[in-house]
Amino acid sequence: MVSQTPNLVKPENMQSKTKIHIDLLPYPDRFDGIPDSLVLLIFNKLADVRSLGRCAVVSKRFNSLVPLVHDVFVKIDRVVTVDGDMDGEDDPLSVSSTKPRNLFSHLIKLVLFTLLKPFNQLRNTTNGPNKPLLPQLSHHSPAQVLKNFTNVRDLRIELPAGDVGTEDGVILKWKAEFGSTLQNCVILGGTRVDCKPVSDVEQPMEDNGSIPEPFYTNGGLKLRVVWTISSLIAASTRHYLLRQIIKDHPTLRNLVLTDADGQGTLCMGCEQLKEFREKPLAASASSNRTQVPASNMKLRYAPYLELAEGVSLQGATLVSIKPSVEGTGHGGSTSGNSSHSRKEVEAFVYGAFDGPSKAAVKALVKQRTYLLEMNGF
Repeated sequence: MVSQTPNLVKPENMQSKTKIHIDLLPYPDRFDGIPDSLVLLIFNKLADVRSLGRCAVVSKRFNSLVPLVHDVFVKIDRVVTVDGDMDGEDDPLSVSSTKPRNLFSHLIKLVLFTLLKPFNQLRNTTNGPNKPLLPQLSHHSPAQVLKNFTNVRDLRIELPAGDVGTEDGVILKWKAEFGSTLQNCVILGGTRVDCKPVSDVEQPMEDNGSIPEPFYTNGGLKLRVVWTISSLIAASTRHYLLRQIIKDHPTLRNLVLTDADGQGTLCMGCEQLKEFREKPLAASASSNRTQVPASNMKLRYAPYLELAEGVSLQGATLVSIKPSVEGTGHGGSTSGNSSHSRKEVEAFVYGAFDGPSKAAVKALVKQRTYLLEMNGF
């Protein structure tokens, strides 16, 4: 009986080992049970193109779904100077290496004498450092990154920095809306931001119906002109360099190009994108940017603005820009259409910025309005 014991135990051990082996089999992939529509919803919430790229290498299924994502965010965080080398490719978001480094100074000297009709005697020097309008990408451009996405509807691109160089302490923000050309632009600027106790708040200068004399004598008006021109050049350059992306993605219905500094934002909605595709793009003869049409400008100025929590803005300026009838190419308009257009411009100005900048805009629109005219350039 003793000699038979191992033979009786052996089958039990074998059965046990077999059972353990079965228990160690991997669990089924629960993601396989989720429908494609829900996976796409998750990917659209993710949006970031780098994260989507990582998802695409997880499985064949994910690789087939990622190109169908319609909400995409592209962050550009590595740049080279305008003199840096690209791979010899015509990059839709890069500045030609033959463009002079002193682009802002060069363009301002060309247009400043003729741009503003009431102030054609102004000098045209600029104190800000020269910076490239749009930095070159050292590796792949957004157009290259997005070429495999077939259903992009909402696209947001973020540059690493603003385009317009300013002095330390200067606040400059702009937002522009484009179709085939400029439709709306609003610029908010300030020469200094202070944080003071309420008891130290300075009283604003008395409004006598005209721009304060120091605004002329201390170069304030000239500085605002430089801000305006530089912001429009930056906006029109961004617009021109997006043409390849818009061409490659006919499904686009909303496009925003901004920067990490929060300085400038270019936006194009469904109607603007449709107009961009249907009408020829008027390029400026001087550089790779869209031509800015002749426009009407409304300038509002306050020497001092007190914002929330004791924060104050000195030299606060709000400039809203709208192409004139001659500059739009649409011919005349009825009074009803003009009223509708005014409401659209007001809504654009009020909604251009968030936070303290939005409060500054609300305060400035209550100031006296000064009308200027600007020639196309």
